[in-house]
Amino acid sequence: QEQLVESGGGLVQAGGSLRLSCAASGRDFGDYGVAWFRQAPGAERVFVAVISRGEITYYANSVKGRFTISRDNAKNTAYLQMNNLKPEDTAIYYCATSFEFRTTYYLPGSFDYWGQGTQVTVSS
Repeated sequence: QEQLVESGGGLVQAGGSLRLSCAASGRDFGDYGVAWFRQAPGAERVFVAVISRGEITYYANSVKGRFTISRDNAKNTAYLQMNNLKPEDTAIYYCATSFEFRTTYYLPGSFDYWGQGTQVTVSS
């Protein structure tokens, strides 16, 4: 069973950057698709980005061109590089994995394992 730990969140001014990490403890990390979701206070958890085991990537329109998802299978770690951050990016960011890459990758229910989340706060 995969265990995921996110890190790298924090407080940053608008226009700044952060890099989130998602460290996985299970075996065969390279066989899993990895996604980032985020959840703002009082809102639903929403899709941010996903990377397949073949390193195909998809992004939410709201982050396209500003965020980059990547993975290092040798380190069992995925990343989310976030540039030009905006106050509306403020949320708890979660990583999630799934062995099966589903066409509904933008839905939280498409992923089997979740981390505890890391807080990202962007001040104006």
